[in-house]
Amino acid sequence: MSAATATATAPARRHVPHAVIIAIAGAWILAVAVEMTGDAAWLHHDRLVEHGQPWWQGLALWLLAWQAMTVAMMLPSSLPLVRLFAHASAGQPQPRRAMVAFLGGYASAWSAFAVIALVGDVAVHRVVEASGWLHAHQWAIGGSVLALAGGFQFTSLKEACLRQCRHPAAFLLRYYERGTAGGFRLGARHGVFCVGCCWVLMLVMIAVGAANLVWMAVITALMVHEKTRPLGARGVPVTGMALLGVASVTLIYSACRAAGVV
Repeated sequence: MSAATATATAPARRHVPHAVIIAIAGAWILAVAVEMTGDAAWLHHDRLVEHGQPWWQGLALWLLAWQAMTVAMMLPSSLPLVRLFAHASAGQPQPRRAMVAFLGGYASAWSAFAVIALVGDVAVHRVVEASGWLHAHQWAIGGSVLALAGGFQFTSLKEACLRQCRHPAAFLLRYYERGTAGGFRLGARHGVFCVGCCWVLMLVMIAVGAANLVWMAVITALMVHEKTRPLGARGVPVTGMALLGVASVTLIYSACRAAGVV
């Protein structure tokens, strides 16, 4: 019987590694400290792409901040798989290296998304600069992101990716491999599914500011609920309707205000 099979067929005897819990707590403490000191504005995408620093410097700062966001926001929803992987890899010659590789693979998937998101944001800024209408109606972009996030909640891609994340034991049975390379591949594969079900929610996070504590807490709670709670599936369309409602109110109110009606 393989380690992964034993994990899925017997009660897990290992807890989430303490280092992972400490990292999550530390990432949230860092986010609170950045917000309280007023340095959060420097992590906003507008500052990173429009203040004249070299592109590589803005990208490096963005990726550094994104690692903390990954640990604080995305990792909590993956703790069931982290716990199962810790149990399955306990019999390996170097279980700690396997865990580090697993977490590194997970972070690499979200880092790839972060690069794509920043490049896309730069492209949006260029389009806004070239379009007089968009420059005068920038509120349409934020409202559209909310509408996109709401609509995505009802897609088959969302459900397919969530299905993989909601059943960590089955996922581990299917993809588990021994060794650091196997751990990295497992983490990266899980990260891809995690990105697949949560990428639009993170676009909302980017739109409102990378270190906005309220949105960080709300989106983290949503992801944890959707991916780990028994009633998470029922909450997905509710979240979608709520986001579509907020998008509608935002777009209508902004349009009325721009027209001088309110």
